[in-house]
Amino acid sequence: MKITISIITSIFLLFGHYVMAGSSSTKVALVPGGPHPYFAAWEQAGKDAVKDFGLGKADYKVPAEWDLSQQNELIESLVGKGYNAVLVFPGDAVGTNKILGELDDAGIPTAALAGCVEQPTKAKFCFGTDTGHSAYLGTKQLIKALNGKGKIAHFTGFLVDPNTTLRIKAVEKAVAESGGGVEIIQVIADIDAYEPADEKINAFMAAQGGEVDGIVTTAWVPAVVAAQALTNMGDKRIKMVGIDHDEVVLKAIKDGYVHGTMLQNPYGQGYIGSYVMDKVRGGCSFKANAPWKSTAQTNQFIDSGTVFVDINDVDTYVQAMRGISLEILETFESTYLNC
Repeated sequence: MKITISIITSIFLLFGHYVMAGSSSTKVALVPGGPHPYFAAWEQAGKDAVKDFGLGKADYKVPAEWDLSQQNELIESLVGKGYNAVLVFPGDAVGTNKILGELDDAGIPTAALAGCVEQPTKAKFCFGTDTGHSAYLGTKQLIKALNGKGKIAHFTGFLVDPNTTLRIKAVEKAVAESGGGVEIIQVIADIDAYEPADEKINAFMAAQGGEVDGIVTTAWVPAVVAAQALTNMGDKRIKMVGIDHDEVVLKAIKDGYVHGTMLQNPYGQGYIGSYVMDKVRGGCSFKANAPWKSTAQTNQFIDSGTVFVDINDVDTYVQAMRGISLEILETFESTYLNC
């Protein structure tokens, strides 16, 4: 994947003082809520963290299905095998807190990646995209492309995903600021898997494609399916702003069928998250005056970065996300930690 950039060289050149001479006893498990292409970058991120920071392990482990009990069982199994730090995308914003509390009581630090758990929580912090802000910015870009007028549709993710509600509200906020020029005529949620996305998006396009002027997608699979649908139609009238860096979306941008996409930083989440877990296990604590951001779910949020790319910079998006990751890493300890 392009997002799994060759960050190692940059780390050695710019921040060589981070790299440990010996091997750490930290063994990190990176566990998403279920199978999804967004999280694939965590695998390479873990491998690079082992190389660059001398970790014992940093392995990507995926539950077979999106089911909280399966995720919990997988985490328990990994702890039984010696993993002593856990980075998790919460299978449930509230329900995941139970196992995080049990892990913390056992001296195993945890953090939430890509989505937050509700307070109160024993997770050390939440590190992910400010999803509401990203959806807001993406919708503003779409409204700009529409010259402030038109009817739009919003395709988004799983309702169990804590980010989905934030994205729906953010799109509504951006549209409300258009002064009445833009109207949301359809919101289709719970389609961040290929079969429901393909069925519902193509049905919408067949029935209402002639009525819609713009599309904003705020989850990976809907972005891919919508981009492919517009490409297949061969009609560039409808403007679309997507999300993430799937090759289908990037090619549609280059070919003029998609206006642009909001990039996230899953690689940086896994890479820097693993680094922080090792620091915490080594005795570091978070500063009382750390500059946390607050979200609807947590007051211990760190933004892993987002950026809009269109035809002008789609070929250089990797450099943009690498810059964000390195900037966060360079200042993380001095900003957030007492070591």
